[in-house]
Amino acid sequence: MDSTMTEPIAIPDLSLRPYQLTVEREMETPPAVLYKAWTRWFDRWFAEPGTVMMMGEVNTVFYFETVYRPDTKHEAQRYPHYGRFLRLEHDRLVELTWVTGSGGTKGAETVVTVTLLPSAVGTKLRLTHAGFPDEASKNQHEQAWPMVLEQLDNRMKNMG
Repeated sequence: MDSTMTEPIAIPDLSLRPYQLTVEREMETPPAVLYKAWTRWFDRWFAEPGTVMMMGEVNTVFYFETVYRPDTKHEAQRYPHYGRFLRLEHDRLVELTWVTGSGGTKGAETVVTVTLLPSAVGTKLRLTHAGFPDEASKNQHEQAWPMVLEQLDNRMKNMG
């Protein structure tokens, strides 16, 4: 099935949740590798290995966990992430819903749109995350996404 032509079943209504952010980064990783990272390889750069359920097709759902342990004295904290793919344009665009718990989107179905443009370095990546339930949640993600994208580039740039 060519997911680039499939229409999403339902697009979230974000009109009552206007908080959004945009982050841009020059990536050394080529667009084709970044596309795979966002549609199939979450466990290679973001998710806890062994927790990813993902097909990378429009209208399919995904699940993965991230795990954070501040130090050896504390129990590891699990953070489930859920969503579904809304739009896919091979090696150019990934749009998906993004739902996390109290420490993230607070259960709100937000929308992450990742645009991949070839550049002299590799890829100009633009990430827009929209539909936060409040400013605090938006601000938290605004601080986290640059670090996440740096990790993505560091882990994937030699995969091409």
